Amino acid sequence: MHRLRAAQGWIELGLPGEATLELDQLTSEGKSHAMTLELRWAIEAAAEAWDRALEQAERQVATNPTLVSGWIHRAYSLRRVPGRGLEAALAALLPAATLFPEESMVAYNLACYLVQLDRVEEGWRWYLEAQARGDAPTVRKLALADPDLQPIWPRISAEAGR
Repeated sequence: MHRLRAAQGWIELGLPGEATLELDQLTSEGKSHAMTLELRWAIEAAAEAWDRALEQAERQVATNPTLVSGWIHRAYSLRRVPGRGLEAALAALLPAATLFPEESMVAYNLACYLVQLDRVEEGWRWYLEAQARGDAPTVRKLALADPDLQPIWPRISAEAGR
C-alpha cells in the first residue's frame, strides 16, 4: 500500500514517470491490484497514450468486472483510440448500464456518446437517467460544462427551470 500511495502522490504532483517507477517495484500480486490498474490507467490517460490506456482498462474489466471504473475507463479509451471511436465506446459501455444500475456516471457517459453520435433523443433519455441515478444538481452542473452535451444544453437548462 505504501508504493500505491506514493504512486498516487506522484500522479497528483504531475510526475507520472515517478509514479510508474513506484508501480514497477510492486510484487506480481501488487501489480494486479485494482488500485494499481487504476493508477496505470491514469498515467497512460494523462499521457494520452490511448492504446496503452485501453490495455490497462481491459485488464481492469477482466480482473475486477464488478468495479465500474474499469468499464468507464475502457469506453473512454476506446473513444480516443484511432480507428475505434464513439460507436466502440458506446458498445463497450452499454452492458455496464445493466451491471451498475445505480451508477450515474455510466448513464452520463452513454448520454455523451449518443449525443455526439447525433442520436440526441437517446442521449437525452440517458442524461435524464444519469440525473435519476445520481445527484441531479451535480449531474446538471457537470453537463452544462461538458461540450459533449452542448447540443442538449438548452433542454437541460429548461428542464432545470421547471
